Amino acid sequence: MYLPQQFEETRTEELHRIIVNFPLGILVLNGPCGLDANHLPFDFNPNACERGQLLAHVARANPIWKETRDGDDALVIFRAANAYISPNWYPSKHEFHRQVPTWNYQAVHVHGKITIRDDEKFVRGVVARLTRANEARAGSEKPWRMSDSSKEYIDQMLTAIVGIEIEITRMVGKWKLSQNREERDRINAAEELQKRGERVTSAAMLNVVVAKN
Repeated sequence: MYLPQQFEETRTEELHRIIVNFPLGILVLNGPCGLDANHLPFDFNPNACERGQLLAHVARANPIWKETRDGDDALVIFRAANAYISPNWYPSKHEFHRQVPTWNYQAVHVHGKITIRDDEKFVRGVVARLTRANEARAGSEKPWRMSDSSKEYIDQMLTAIVGIEIEITRMVGKWKLSQNREERDRINAAEELQKRGERVTSAAMLNVVVAKN
C-alpha cells in the first residue's frame, strides 16, 4: 500500500478500533489459481498471540480452505467509511484554483499467517463470538442466540462451514483525511461532508486535526 508519511497511522488502539467497528474484512490469499479475495466478517482477539488474532469462517463449498496451506501468508483489509472530496469545498480553491478532487478514507491492512480449522468446537466458538459482537452492534432488544434454533438445525449449519484463524504479524494503517491540506480547507471539507450525512468521515477529518497538531 502506498503510504505517504502524513497519512500513516501507527497508534495500535486506533488500528484496533477500525477492525472492531468495521469487521467486514477482505481476505486476500495467493492460491494455486492466483490471487483470490473473499469478504468475511472477522472477530478480533487482541490478546491472542503477540499481536492479536483474527477469526472467521467460510462456506465449506468455498474452495479456499482446501487450496490454502497452514502457515500461508494472508492479508485482510479493513476499511472505515470513505467519501469523495470536491475541490469546491476548499476555501483556497476560490482564491488560487489549484486544487483537484480526492477521496478520503481510513484503512487497515492486517498481515498474518493463516490456519484452517475444520473442527466443530472451534467453528461453534467462532460463530458464537461473531453473533454476540454483531447482535450487540445491531442494538437488538432481544439479541439472537444459537439456542433460539433447535440443536439439530444449528449442528447441521455448523457442518456447512469451516473455521479460519489468522495470527497477526503486522498491521499497517492509512488515514487519508486531508492532512496535506490547509487547516481551513480540511475543516470546511469536513463540514460539507457533515451536511451531506457523511458523519463518520467528517468526524475523522476533524479529529485528525487534534491528533496531528
